[in-house]
Amino acid sequence: MTSAAVSTTERVILGTIGAVYGIKGWLRINAYTEEASGIFDYAPWYIGKGESWQPAEVSQWRWHNKGLVAKFANVDDRDAAALLTGMEIAVPAHLLPELDENEFYWRDLQGLRVVNTEGYDMGVVDHLLATVANDVLVVTANAKDAFGKRERLIPFIQSQYVVAVDREAGVITVDWPADF
Repeated sequence: MTSAAVSTTERVILGTIGAVYGIKGWLRINAYTEEASGIFDYAPWYIGKGESWQPAEVSQWRWHNKGLVAKFANVDDRDAAALLTGMEIAVPAHLLPELDENEFYWRDLQGLRVVNTEGYDMGVVDHLLATVANDVLVVTANAKDAFGKRERLIPFIQSQYVVAVDREAGVITVDWPADF
């Protein structure tokens, strides 16, 4: 694998590399894609952390029990594979399909300001959580929040709690009490 720079703005994290599987260089793959095996629909992959990324070619993959395992080109033994554990898997953002008007990638929501229908500034979306029922906005409250909140968890359910998402203005409007 050769070293290559891929800036933060042009890559999207689709998963992580888990533990070594076997002695021939296979690794467990933790996919964040809607369908786990969908991670293999994207190429090229870049693996790394922080600012250090390198291209990686998956030579083989398969299901193992209820998870995925993959083998990278030029990674032929357990020791070489162990060096890759814990790394993130990213692809260039332009490879992701275009979404419908009211659909969003999580990365598009991070950093947006959250305001409730009464106009109260609830903070900024830090990240999202996936739950069995629905996705959840994790909102970092303002430093001087009137209700003493540091963080709010708001279900991302459109037309029930999420009234509007205006990416151009950088604002998500929610029907959610400020003191909750």
